[in-house]
Amino acid sequence: MVSPLPAPNPARHSFLDDCQGLAYGSFMAAIGVLALTQLGLVTGQTAGLALLIAYAAGLPFGPVFFAINLPFYVFGYLRFGPVFTLKSFIAVSLLTILSSWLPGRIGFAHLDPTVGAILAGAASGSALIALFRHGASLGGIGIVALMLQDRTGFRAGLTQLLVDAAIFTLALLVLPLDRVGWSFLGAAVVNLMVAINHRRDRYVA
Repeated sequence: MVSPLPAPNPARHSFLDDCQGLAYGSFMAAIGVLALTQLGLVTGQTAGLALLIAYAAGLPFGPVFFAINLPFYVFGYLRFGPVFTLKSFIAVSLLTILSSWLPGRIGFAHLDPTVGAILAGAASGSALIALFRHGASLGGIGIVALMLQDRTGFRAGLTQLLVDAAIFTLALLVLPLDRVGWSFLGAAVVNLMVAINHRRDRYVA
């Protein structure tokens, strides 16, 4: 698992650079959510929890995702500062709006679950990489995991892994087994993309 760390050197990005990075990341994340909701799948972290609640309660994803993230801005401010928190708030807000706006403008006449899971994972992975490199994130669980690591030494990656395990366990109570399996495939694609491409020793911006 990869934590939502800010870009290695945010000063390398101009204001316009950050604007396009946040816009691209939020848009691609919305594409990922669109594919997931089309198939009734979930994913890990905060987005996965929001999807589960949305499915179980019959609510739209966007408002649930926005509400879940509200408490985490306090942790983001304490751990990464005001700039990271503001950028993350903007990204979450854009995703909230786009996830409600896109379904009326993009549709899938047919979407194979395997292809859809890979599409959702690739779009979400691309989104997270863009947001991380521009000093933002889409979810608060990673922030809490990093704060827990700072205070107790418990690895942030293990915290995120445990959270994901809990989300997929809960998904078994809400979704059919095959959908949970496809969801796991999509989450694996996300984590693989981020693990390979979001590395300080390989990429500096």
